[in-house]
Amino acid sequence: MKVCIVSDSHDRADALAHAVRDAKSRGADAVIHCGDLIGAQSLKPALAVGLPVHLIHGNNVGDPQALHRLAGISEGRLRYHGADARIELAGRRIFLVHYDDYGYAMACTGDWDLVCCGHSHRAEVRSVASVKGRATWLVNPGTVAGLAAPSTWVMGDLATMRFELQELEGEPSSPRLQ
Repeated sequence: MKVCIVSDSHDRADALAHAVRDAKSRGADAVIHCGDLIGAQSLKPALAVGLPVHLIHGNNVGDPQALHRLAGISEGRLRYHGADARIELAGRRIFLVHYDDYGYAMACTGDWDLVCCGHSHRAEVRSVASVKGRATWLVNPGTVAGLAAPSTWVMGDLATMRFELQELEGEPSSPRLQ
């Protein structure tokens, strides 16, 4: 299963939808949004692409009631989890949280195959050694909105646990982080 991992879209509906369309064209089956979406309306173009979206809200919460309403009428395409999420996709245990320091701490527990976070607007993909003696992938896709950083997102393959950083402008960049 392939996933589009995004964060920090900050009401930039076009950028978010562009990343989701690109990911779908590359075979993505789902979207993970690590927070700071802000307005529910900015999610509608991305939802129109047709992939299920797992969303947490981050520190720029926006209108959680509107997000709950949108999830309720999305026919299952939007799963709004609140402040963080514990999900399973393709047999992988995944933890979603907005804050990067919290993400690192959760990766260190060894309870997750993948931890996805955001907040810093700095893209990073790395393997983190856990207290249980195994590694957990920590993925921060940066900011798809391109705020004080390049517009980036991550294409992940849960079968192989490979993660490729993509740049939104023009052609996606060649894989830089794995």
